[in-house]
Amino acid sequence: MAEYNLIKTEGRAKRAEFKTVHGTVQTPVFMNVGTAAAIKGAVDAFDLKDLKCQVELSNTYHLHVRPGDGLIKEMGGLHKFMNWDRPILTDSGGFQVFSLAGLRKIKEEGVTFHSHVDGRIIFMGPEESMQIQSNLGSTIAMAFDECPPSKAEKSYVLPSVERTTRWLERCKKEMDRLNGLEDTINKNQLLFGINQGAVFDDIRINHAKTISDMDLDGYAIGGLAVGESHEEMYHVLEETVPYLPQNKPTYLMGVGTPANILEGVERGVDFFDCVYPTRNGRHGHVYTNEGKLNLFNAKYEKDSRPIEEGCGCPACRRFSRAYIRHLLKAKEMLGMRLCVMHNLYFYNTMMEEIRDALDAGDFASYKKKKLEGIAQSD
Repeated sequence: MAEYNLIKTEGRAKRAEFKTVHGTVQTPVFMNVGTAAAIKGAVDAFDLKDLKCQVELSNTYHLHVRPGDGLIKEMGGLHKFMNWDRPILTDSGGFQVFSLAGLRKIKEEGVTFHSHVDGRIIFMGPEESMQIQSNLGSTIAMAFDECPPSKAEKSYVLPSVERTTRWLERCKKEMDRLNGLEDTINKNQLLFGINQGAVFDDIRINHAKTISDMDLDGYAIGGLAVGESHEEMYHVLEETVPYLPQNKPTYLMGVGTPANILEGVERGVDFFDCVYPTRNGRHGHVYTNEGKLNLFNAKYEKDSRPIEEGCGCPACRRFSRAYIRHLLKAKEMLGMRLCVMHNLYFYNTMMEEIRDALDAGDFASYKKKKLEGIAQSD
């Protein structure tokens, strides 16, 4: 079983360590998104270690569609397949079901939808999601849920959340069964439940209370960063997080910008993931402590400085803005790779700084200073 040790708090902010079968995670932590068992931008598992990545996140739905979770199980599980020996979190496929709205049909048993790759019909319910994630052998499996749109009517959200609770019970039962099987790759696989409720405080709070009673390994807040304002998201966190167990990890799914993460930490969140650093990097947008730069801008054409002075990432240690800009303009893959590596290093270093600030008891002043710097833009 996992062990979550709360080391320190500052207000609602938590500094902890989470011991798993694949190693100990220092939190707050940013999980690096490798949807199809690879970080987009030609970054491999060995690069991730250089970039200070603690947890890699892969996607259940995408790996089920291609190459197939059965094949990955045959290859010894996701850790062996991608040659990564630290924790992996797999999301359940629930968000893909939400994003494939035009192709899906939701029933009590589960969801029927069409593959985005070849159009074949796929059925996924709580049991199927757990079975796929068990085949992958990830450290942390996410419960299968429905992610209602943040602006959905209350009359839709309430029954949807009630169904998510019933699905969570089925996930827990199925994971217990799978972890007891002889041929299961990771018999210590952990289960995180997901809190839903769109922007309705009462639904969020009631759901948080209900799932807290189920004594899961961790708790996520889902269904945010899907159309609501940042202020609405922060409000939901303020209202909901106090009703989730403080002695378990709290994970804000799919969030976000550096500012979102700082605000989330302040409100008691300690796990984050987001595609921003990789997606922005592939488009030449890089994060610095003085704001975001667009390396396509002509002003960097002859700029011999690194992306950020003093940054220890592979891109900044070796190459100039001018060279990286040239690579991007020439559509050389190396340009994308260097920007993605820099961004992941920036995010993971920021999490390190957050942990140090919490250890020192001065997170509030760190947050204020960091926000002032990153608010700038070129």
